[in-house]
Amino acid sequence: MNDTLLARNVLALADDSLLLGHRNSEWAGHAPILEEDIAFANLALDELGHAQLWYELHQELTGREPDETIFFRDAADYLNVQLVELPKGDWAFSMLRQYLFDAYENVLLAHLVNSSNARVAEIAAKQRPEEMYHLRHTSNWVKRLGLGAAESHRRMTAALNELWAYALQLFAPLENAQALTDANILPDPRALQTEWENQVGAHLTASALAVPAARAPRAKSRSEHTAHLRELLTEMQEVARSEVYGVEW
Repeated sequence: MNDTLLARNVLALADDSLLLGHRNSEWAGHAPILEEDIAFANLALDELGHAQLWYELHQELTGREPDETIFFRDAADYLNVQLVELPKGDWAFSMLRQYLFDAYENVLLAHLVNSSNARVAEIAAKQRPEEMYHLRHTSNWVKRLGLGAAESHRRMTAALNELWAYALQLFAPLENAQALTDANILPDPRALQTEWENQVGAHLTASALAVPAARAPRAKSRSEHTAHLRELLTEMQEVARSEVYGVEW
């Protein structure tokens, strides 16, 4: 039973990173400065690489190949949070979204490196150094924009007010996930949320940004999606679905 539960939770981690990486890749050639055009593209590639590691573990648990899982599932079968499927918005929106996700992943990975499941711990250890860099990079941008001009502060405040409730969904567990926590495979989402809110709240305050009052996630289930996911998958899956899965090129 734990393998089935773990497969679903691993799939959720993979879907989050895949879609966020895809959204961030939309900034390639459009970032505000050349240096950041390169840096943010690299962050996007890292997220896609991290997704691949989780999809490979999902394949070990289920036998389903990553390409089939990614390109031949419909939106209703994806387990990502709505946070990562939203359109990229402006620079403040994308950077703040990445920061909120980076802070979450850093808290999560700090626990997963001690998972009782050796493969989960191994993958977390591979990802953690890159995610620590991501967090340093995005936290600097949050402070830069929050403490910057009136317009950058206004945009960051608007983005934060929109994204906060979406970000809280990161801590909504999948059904029956408590069994994985009891087995020390995955951490307790409630403990993760407390750590995340403490760290993020302190940094937002230092960046002259007020933590929104929202306490409930925008969606309670990872099976709930916006129309944006269907639109994104239609574009992302178009080439793969033009051929029968498994065709030899």
